[in-house]
Amino acid sequence: MAPKKASRAVKLFGTEAADGKRRELAAGPITAMFDNGALRYIRYRGVEVLRGIAYLLRDKNWGTYGPAIANLKIKQGRTGFSISYDATCSDAEQSLKYQAKIEANADGRLAFSAVGTPLSDFLTNRSGFVILHPLEGVVGKPVEVVHVDGSREKRNFPKIISPGQPIFEIRSLKHTVMPGVTATVLMEGNKFEMEDHRNWMDASYKTYVCSLLDPWPYTLKKGEAFTQSVTLTISGKPTAKASSKSGGAISVAMGKAKGRMPSIGVGVPMAEAQHAVAKADLIAAAKPGQLVFQIDGRKENQTEAAAAFRALKERTGIPATLEIVLPAKAPAMEEVEAIAGALRAAGFKPDAVVITQMHDLKSFQPNTPRPWGPTYEEMAAAARRAFPGVTLGGGMLSYFTELNRKPAPKGVFDFITHTACPIVHAADDLSVMETLESMPSIIASTRAMIGTSPYHMGPTSIPCRDNPYGAREASNPDNGRVCLSDMDPRQRGLFGAAWNLGLVAAAAKGKLDAVSLGAVTGPQGLIYRMANYMQPGLDGGNAAVYPVYHILAGLGRASGARHIETESGAPGKIAALAHESKAGPVLWLANLTGEKQAVKVGGFKGAAQVHVLDEKTFDGLIKRPDYLAKPGTKMNKVSSLELGPYAVIRVAAT
Repeated sequence: MAPKKASRAVKLFGTEAADGKRRELAAGPITAMFDNGALRYIRYRGVEVLRGIAYLLRDKNWGTYGPAIANLKIKQGRTGFSISYDATCSDAEQSLKYQAKIEANADGRLAFSAVGTPLSDFLTNRSGFVILHPLEGVVGKPVEVVHVDGSREKRNFPKIISPGQPIFEIRSLKHTVMPGVTATVLMEGNKFEMEDHRNWMDASYKTYVCSLLDPWPYTLKKGEAFTQSVTLTISGKPTAKASSKSGGAISVAMGKAKGRMPSIGVGVPMAEAQHAVAKADLIAAAKPGQLVFQIDGRKENQTEAAAAFRALKERTGIPATLEIVLPAKAPAMEEVEAIAGALRAAGFKPDAVVITQMHDLKSFQPNTPRPWGPTYEEMAAAARRAFPGVTLGGGMLSYFTELNRKPAPKGVFDFITHTACPIVHAADDLSVMETLESMPSIIASTRAMIGTSPYHMGPTSIPCRDNPYGAREASNPDNGRVCLSDMDPRQRGLFGAAWNLGLVAAAAKGKLDAVSLGAVTGPQGLIYRMANYMQPGLDGGNAAVYPVYHILAGLGRASGARHIETESGAPGKIAALAHESKAGPVLWLANLTGEKQAVKVGGFKGAAQVHVLDEKTFDGLIKRPDYLAKPGTKMNKVSSLELGPYAVIRVAAT
């Protein structure tokens, strides 16, 4: 039987699983999106007031339950809307139900309340409301706080990302939406506190129920109901006429060549070492700037993995960066030398080394005790002794959060690194794409820590490499959208290609020295291989690569090229990246939305060839690793382009 062709859903997302239905609602000048029990994009006269209000239940590993919603009733009237529903969150061990009500009126009031009742004892790290303030127009701006004891305080939303909670014991928050208009968020039923959500790549400041200073996980007792509510009140009148944003094409302007492109690399985990060797030709063809290998000192078969790394380096000729994870059970000198011995036995010599220890793969609240482990200085000294003359990196193999809470001392390492993950707190399509909004803040905050030291990021992909917040990564047996899972089907679809291009574009604009994408093969991979999970539209269909491979294949050879400044008129919809080549400028565009987008390009001079990664070309993309090397569609003048949902376009001068 011939393999089934990829459906539209598989082409876009790598899975047939649906992302859920959404509905736009209005209450006079207030608009909001209802999405799977939560409110998103609460706006006043088109200006975003809150990114969202949601009632969330988290398990002991910080996994977020997906609510099973019943009895949903939505009423949209002339001057407002109301919503009510019942929901149940459960797994094999525990269950909790809640009743939710939402009411919004044209007079500027929106109320969201919920009554929760555990159906069993319910072990949780957090259960209740989460309120998200957006970044645009909010970062660094004033906020008036009323605390649970009635005291008032004037603060600012952090500009540089706060490693800990910037505000505690919150009853309400008030900020300016536009001149003459304020928004007050009142939270009742428990105490609330704020964390800087940008730490985890979320595009918001998050105010949540309870406190991380209190013990967790905690148990909600069976049958003991509890009530919480959030009330948004918008007050005042605009002092200026609201600017109307015109529709039509999104402008992308190309500027001057300034700075260099980061070196674009790719990861090679220990578990994928042998698979990577089998795909050496495809890796070499992509011409990445570096291969980022990893040896975990807690695992066996280090010499075998190192031998595979040596073979891959020899067959591709690509520089090797080696991440070393120390078990942190003996002095650093002893543990580094044991790993170095395994590398020598395999004949593998890295060009650069990143040194860390196992405890730094986990998350700790600021200023809380950590288990014993070697210091940055001790690890650096041991690595320089074992690998003399090798470029040495430090920082975190986990996310920016951990680097922000344990900064690497200046002058100890030759470069600083961290990774990122877009599915820590939310895994729906909108939230994942929104994470790109946080990149400028992450980059600026890292620079504030490390100064002018070379700055690397990755390997990073949509699936997470590791879960710093729980015992393990979340399982994803149904090819769904799951927080903190090490397998996310969107990595295999056009969605993954668009997100990865957006990531590289942000890194290039932020002047990073190197950025590495997920992995050559496996759940975070760019190259197809058979796996122990289903890959619809790919298994049995002569697939060779995923669409994201072409991002590496196109940008890997641009490592270190002159970077050309670009400006997108709607960066949340269209990501733009440009660089110089021997033939002239090369412009990359990614549609970060599920709708078609028209783009008007300014500043691209001369004729070009255009290559499109979209639904129409998908079947060819996965079978032809050399897609970008083949002739594209000729354009004598580059001015107007159209991108399908999650499409990527490369426009290269001829």
